[in-house]
Order: sequence, then structure tokens, then C-alpha cells
Amino acid sequence: MRASRAIALLLLLQSRRTMTAARLAAELEVSERTVQRDVAALAEAGVPVYTERGRGGGYRLVDGYRTRLTGLERAEAEVLHLAGLPGPLRDMGLTGPALAARLKVAAALSDGDLGDAPAAAARRFHLDAPAWFREARTPPLLAEVSRAVWQERVLHARYAARGGTRQQRLEPYGLVLKAGQWYLAARGASGQVRSYRVERFESAEAGEERFERDPQFDLAAYWAAAAREFTRALLRERALVRLSPFAVEHLAALLEPTAAADALATAGPADTDGWVTVTLPVENWDIGYLELLRLGPEAEVLQPPHLRARLAEAARRAAALYDPPGDPAP
Repeated sequence: MRASRAIALLLLLQSRRTMTAARLAAELEVSERTVQRDVAALAEAGVPVYTERGRGGGYRLVDGYRTRLTGLERAEAEVLHLAGLPGPLRDMGLTGPALAARLKVAAALSDGDLGDAPAAAARRFHLDAPAWFREARTPPLLAEVSRAVWQERVLHARYAARGGTRQQRLEPYGLVLKAGQWYLAARGASGQVRSYRVERFESAEAGEERFERDPQFDLAAYWAAAAREFTRALLRERALVRLSPFAVEHLAALLEPTAAADALATAGPADTDGWVTVTLPVENWDIGYLELLRLGPEAEVLQPPHLRARLAEAARRAAALYDPPGDPAP
């Protein structure tokens, strides 16, 4: 019997009192026959485990018995904060350390009123990372990339970028899951940390060489800045727009947040009606047209003329749709 599985089985029994062979087999991802052999091996080793017969029975420890094998290992502690992400944990190949960490925490809390704390948290909180209306696909090389990140090993990879596929030597600093897409923050030959979409790796191998991680690197801060710069790089066009007080208040909810923030930063003083004039960045004129349609009569495009004319035509068509039949046009 593997020692790690024996510890997991023992901690399960300690934290959950009585468990059937079927439930233990499901938790440990083994067969019921393997569970029976493991329980017998624990009993031979002096662990006071016995079988309760009948309905509601199963395996359990003698009341009062406790193991002290609850010290968290480094890998288990590192993934403990991801326990609410079972899908990403599985994709990164970290289900083993996560299960061991959860069991050790459960064993440490099994006395007194905290015994049901892990189950209570699981019943109340769940994080669903992928975006709506999109099928989440796991990049085939994610587990290998993740291994390089956790072990701080240099990653040798072939990456398909817009300029073609290139061989890369990368120092992987961290992984980010954004709306169902996985990104790797890594330092390349330029010496700068940049973002790589994991699904674009055609090959990836974590070598034996380790790298020295910059202790000042903050993954969350890096990603926030990179995401803003990526968005700004897409916003190539500029429209001059008057906004009503309602539009100003709700702009970040109605438009892309970075574009909204940049626009409001250019706002001049309000006119007598409370409207302000801003320079709104948009990705292109078609997308700008669709975004400004959301604002309806709460926005007036001043420039460029072709976008103003397109929205004016949309307003005339909308007015015609809402005119009662037979009413003369004003």
C-alpha cells in the first residue's frame, strides 16, 4: 500500500467518522477491493480501524483515536488556497496535493464545533471560472506548464505567435485563468515578463534547470497592468462624444471599463444641462457604433462625421419603429 494513500485513508476516517468502502474508493480514486486491502493493512499495522455492519455502516476508527499526521507539506499548502477551483486544479495536475491538504485540514478541525467547517464552506461557496456562452477547453500542455511554474523550472517550448512559431526558453512566473482562457506570465530572452496563451504552445517541457525568481514580482499586479495595456492597444480609434449625467454615472457598466475610465479622464467641465464632452477610445468604428447604441439618447457623437451620421440614421429607424400606426411624423 502506498504510504500517501494510507495517510489519506486514515485522515478520511478520522475526519468523517464512518465511511463505506464505496465512498472511500470514490474519494481515493481506487477500487473497493483496494480499499478493503488497505484497511486490512492499517489494522495489521496497529491502527484501531473496524467495520460496522448493517445499514449506515462502514469503516470507522475506535472513538478517541487520532493520528498526528496532519502537517501540511509545501506543495499541499501552496495549492490549498485553490481548493474552490476543482476544475483548474485537475487541469493543472494538482488534485493529489489538494486532496491531501483538505484531508489534513479536516483532520485538524475534526474535534469540537469546527468539524463540519470544510463541508459547510463547500456548501456555501463555489467559483465557476469560465465565461458564459463559451465551452471551456483545457490546453493539452497545461499540466506540464503548471509543473514548471510550481517547481520554478525553465520551460523549453515552441510557441505559435502571429509572426510564426518560435522556440522559446522561458522562466515561468505564474498562471492566470481569465474567462476560461489560461495565460502564462514568463520571462523570455528579452528579459521582460510577458503573457503567453497556453493553448498556443505547440510543445512544452519543464527541464531540470531552475531559475531564480524575482522576489519583487507580483503576479496580480502584473496581470492587472498587462490587461489594461492589452485593452488600450486594441482601442485604436477615437470619437468625440457628449455624455448625459446618466451616461457618465453608468459608463463603466455599459462600455468596456478601461475605455470608459480613459474617456472620463478627458472630460471637461459640464455644460448648463450637466452634459460633458469626452474623447472615447474604441477598437474600430463598427464596434464603436454598437457600443454607442447602448447609450441611446444619453450620448451625442460630435466626431467623426461618419459615425455621427450612422447613429443618427439608427435613431431615425428606432423612432419609426416606436411611432404609433397612423400618427403623423412630427
